[in-house]
Amino acid sequence: MVGKGRHPILGVWSPDPVLSVVAPIGLAAAVGTALVVDLASGTREQGRTLAAVAEDGPTLSELSPGRPGIAFLPGGGIGREAATEILGRLAGHWPALVVRVADMELPLSTVPVIPLFPGRFSPVSLPARGVWQPVAAGREPPGPGPVLPRLRPGLVRRMLAGQLPRRSRWVGAWARVWEMPWA
Repeated sequence: MVGKGRHPILGVWSPDPVLSVVAPIGLAAAVGTALVVDLASGTREQGRTLAAVAEDGPTLSELSPGRPGIAFLPGGGIGREAATEILGRLAGHWPALVVRVADMELPLSTVPVIPLFPGRFSPVSLPARGVWQPVAAGREPPGPGPVLPRLRPGLVRRMLAGQLPRRSRWVGAWARVWEMPWA
């Protein structure tokens, strides 16, 4: 559970398409009960979206986890201002709120998740602080922040198939991200 001294809401961004999808799940799974809002997915979602929640108001079930676990809510093409307002309302009711963002321009604390590619494949511009995901052996992180354990292909497949990880070293490593300053 996200407690005193922790962020009730964190954005997650990655230049890597796979990490941009699985990192928010790992961050949410590390606290056990969280709402994951996907603002990076575009506007072609089916079902209830954050845009609809902002327009119609949240339902009782959207204001409360109801049971332990992770709930997902697609963005639905909502604008930055409306997203910021409704995310603030939802964050007051959930133990933790994780927001997948396409860029780092929303006014919330955002965690950059950077793959540590070897040699010339390394990104040209890197954030000063981040969560570092090794892709190959021997690469040191260029800045402060936790280095995640190896991300196993089976775990990625399970998360992309909608099966939430129960126990894994990779998910466990995300717990300290909630304690770090990201503003």
